[in-house]
Amino acid sequence: MDKSKRPLIKSKRSFRRRLPPIQPGDRIDYRNMSLISRFISEQGKILSRRVNRLTLKQQRLLTIAIKQARILSLLPFLNNLNNEKQFERTESTTRTASFSTKNKKWN
Repeated sequence: MDKSKRPLIKSKRSFRRRLPPIQPGDRIDYRNMSLISRFISEQGKILSRRVNRLTLKQQRLLTIAIKQARILSLLPFLNNLNNEKQFERTESTTRTASFSTKNKKWN
């Protein structure tokens, strides 16, 4: 069947407009932890505008609020979900420290 002879079929799926993630009455502030925590990933990263569906102005205000909350220790800079990786890092640093002390004894 040629493209020109194909009948035009319209999608019957209804379109539902999504509600904005930040309501007009909500203040984007570093103290509003319930609002801020919705826009941070599990790793503690700030999610992008595309994922958040925010305007440019809202994203800028949100980024500033998150950074202020981190500086004031209301939010962690990183969320350490996997303690094993942290343990491996500390173990490797102790190995290098002991290796350097062995070299000092021989010199």
